[in-house]
Amino acid sequence: MSAEALALGGITLLAAIVNGALGYGFSSITVPLALLFLTNRVLNPALVPIEVVLNAYVLWVNRAALPGVQRRVLPVIIGIVPGVLVGTLLVSRVHPGWLKFATFSALLPLILLQAAGFRRPVRAERALGLTFGSGVGLLYSVTTISGPPLAVMLNNQGLAKQEFRAAMGIIRLAESSLTAVAYAYAGLYSAQSISLIPMIVPSLVIGVPLGAWIIRHIDAETFRRVCMSFDAWVVGFGISSLLRLLHLVDGYAAYSVMAAVIAIDAVLLYRFFSGHRRARVDVARLVSIKG
Repeated sequence: MSAEALALGGITLLAAIVNGALGYGFSSITVPLALLFLTNRVLNPALVPIEVVLNAYVLWVNRAALPGVQRRVLPVIIGIVPGVLVGTLLVSRVHPGWLKFATFSALLPLILLQAAGFRRPVRAERALGLTFGSGVGLLYSVTTISGPPLAVMLNNQGLAKQEFRAAMGIIRLAESSLTAVAYAYAGLYSAQSISLIPMIVPSLVIGVPLGAWIIRHIDAETFRRVCMSFDAWVVGFGISSLLRLLHLVDGYAAYSVMAAVIAIDAVLLYRFFSGHRRARVDVARLVSIKG
């Protein structure tokens, strides 16, 4: 087995554990790491068919909550269609290096928004749904990632845990299914892409149930926050590497982006754990008073 195959197997195992724990995050972890040695044009067509099955599984597990969210997410699903078509065209036409750079640049602010705990409920949910769906469809078809913006959007709308997972499942099933069809029409599936699938599937079979077990024994918010930090650092490293590769910034100055990302995330981590600690202390005091 090649070093590339071993690396991809390890990356997707980690990503599958995160997905099993949170209900999303497979592509958010896989893509930034795998793009360090693969291109979007090779990686995406391998991930999309797998994500169709994975998202169908997430939706099936949370199907009881589907009636409560399906009307709310319908505008997003409709908006996904034009976004997927434009994104597929970009994957088939744009230089791999610039496509990687665009992928990392789009992901970074979304990850940091999540890390900052951004909350701002959208009142005109239906009106925004079509525009938001087009953006998500474009992002997914180019990167196979849509978890960060969807998580920000759905968390802000006050959905219960199972409703959140059902909404994520149906939206991501729609975008992955549409992208799978669009990729086939554009002729993006290749022998190299298909050969990656057997390296990824065992990781999902092991990682998803393992993640579901782990999250029952640890604090879910802490786990999610640590995953986002890891994601942010990887994306920061990817942007810095591409700045040198594309000759946009020469020398070690390119890694100032990675240093800035780590510094920003360190501040956000400090805020998160400080707030978490205060919340636990407040709960303990309340319990002692009642006792």
